[in-house]
Parts: sequence; C-alpha cells; structure tokens
Amino acid sequence: MMWANPAVLQELIERYERLTAQAEGGGATPQVTSQLRDTAYTLCVSTGTRDVEAALRAARRRLDGAEEAGGHSTAGAV
Repeated sequence: MMWANPAVLQELIERYERLTAQAEGGGATPQVTSQLRDTAYTLCVSTGTRDVEAALRAARRRLDGAEEAGGHSTAGAV
C-alpha cells in the first residue's frame, strides 16, 4: 500500500481542523462547507478509511510513526 507523504497528511489534518473550527464558529459558508467535505474525503482516501474520524486517527498514527523513524518512510509516497 502506498502511504501519503507525512507533510501532506499534516497539512490535511491542519486544514480539516481549521475548516471545522471556522464552520463551528458560525462561518459555515457554502465554500467552507465544500472545502471541509473535500478535505475529509482526501483524508479518507489518503489513509484508506471511509470515516473522517478514522482517517484522522490513521493520519496521526502515520505521523507518529514517521517521527519515530526520523521522518523517513520506506513506503511509496503520494
């Protein structure tokens, strides 16, 4: 299985959290809602999951593993 680059996963997590906070803070415009949906989908595809919560857990586990390995991955990167 190919793994997403840790930097990409980190950016997706940060984008998802930023958009979620914006939507929950009263800024749920159609554009924000669309970006949030697209980011959740990309997280799921990048982690091989079907649920955004599972995707976030998988991405964070992957990032933890990348840090332990010194930031280097032996798997293919997306």
